[in-house]
Amino acid sequence: MPKDQFKTRLEIAKKRLSKKNLRNKNDNPSSIGAAFKLSTELVAAVAVGTIIGFIFDKTFGTKPWFILIFFFVGVVAGITNVIRSAKNMQK
Repeated sequence: MPKDQFKTRLEIAKKRLSKKNLRNKNDNPSSIGAAFKLSTELVAAVAVGTIIGFIFDKTFGTKPWFILIFFFVGVVAGITNVIRSAKNMQK
């Protein structure tokens, strides 16, 4: 086998291997990363809901009610996002 043909085949094999490794790395996120993503989504939704409730309470003078309502809305939204993300991770 000539030397040029060997180099060409070697380059093709390297490209295939690097493409395969890139595809595998993108398909399977680490478990710590996945757990961090899910927990961040839940905490962010609860925090945003609570902040919106706080702003509404300040504006309308209804101290605990909007904080409580939007806290629970944030919890429901966070759990929904976590379930949706977990289903997408399983695919």
